[in-house]
Amino acid sequence: MNEQRLQQSGITLLRVSLGIVLIAHSVYLKMMVFTLPGTAQFFTSLGLPGFLAYVVFALEALGGIALILGVQVRWVSLALVPVLLGATWAHLPAGWLFSNPNGGWEYPAFLTVAAVAQALLGDGAGALQKSASVRGLQPA
Repeated sequence: MNEQRLQQSGITLLRVSLGIVLIAHSVYLKMMVFTLPGTAQFFTSLGLPGFLAYVVFALEALGGIALILGVQVRWVSLALVPVLLGATWAHLPAGWLFSNPNGGWEYPAFLTVAAVAQALLGDGAGALQKSASVRGLQPA
């Protein structure tokens, strides 16, 4: 494999992995484990409006699907950064490690960095719809 194919494969691996994690956190955790009303109650306990839980659920689920399929990857990744920063903020009181009770903040912080990296790297191989340029960044 040549260098460019390896790079494109790595970008695709990041894109699909990030998409899978987002779907797991939205559909499995927020909807199936905690339920959407339970997630809304958690948001309220943080001082956030409960309806925001439904918005976050939708953004994570739809964003995860878009990333897996490779649809407007740069824009989707950038749109998910505030959601992931919010998750990092929500887990700050639990400390550093995600294995702590109530989860730590390092995992959502890493996902935030991964979304920023994805936005910078672009689509990778096998994307259904190439991303448009983002403020001067050229699509990969």
